[in-house]
Amino acid sequence: MQTVSQVMTRGVRTLAPEDSLTDAAETMRDLDVGSLPICDKDRLVGMVTDRDIVIRGLAEKRPNGCVKDVMTPEPLYCYDDEPVETAVQTMQSGQVRRLPIVDRDKRLVGVLALGDVALSAKDQAGDALSDISEPSP
Repeated sequence: MQTVSQVMTRGVRTLAPEDSLTDAAETMRDLDVGSLPICDKDRLVGMVTDRDIVIRGLAEKRPNGCVKDVMTPEPLYCYDDEPVETAVQTMQSGQVRRLPIVDRDKRLVGVLALGDVALSAKDQAGDALSDISEPSP
């Protein structure tokens, strides 16, 4: 049984709740990602996506807002010592492609991306992708 800590990406770039939406967008552009964990020091407090910036920021005329204004608080996450299968189930049920990973003290230690799962177990990644990509009812 592989644990999440064996396949996750470590050294993940994070933002603080007070960072600007511009900082978030620039970081996403530079890293070529669509979401970032939001941390207060090393504690996960939210996730922000490119969609959050557009829908909750720009569309609501808050281009100079802070990440905390548009982030999803209390995001889905998984513990680093849990089986990869548990994380995949969480990704499927939440229809997310990147899952923050925390230790038992709830400190962010990494992110599990669908690509990480793909590298560890190809069949599992295919099943996860098809479930995650299902249209919402």
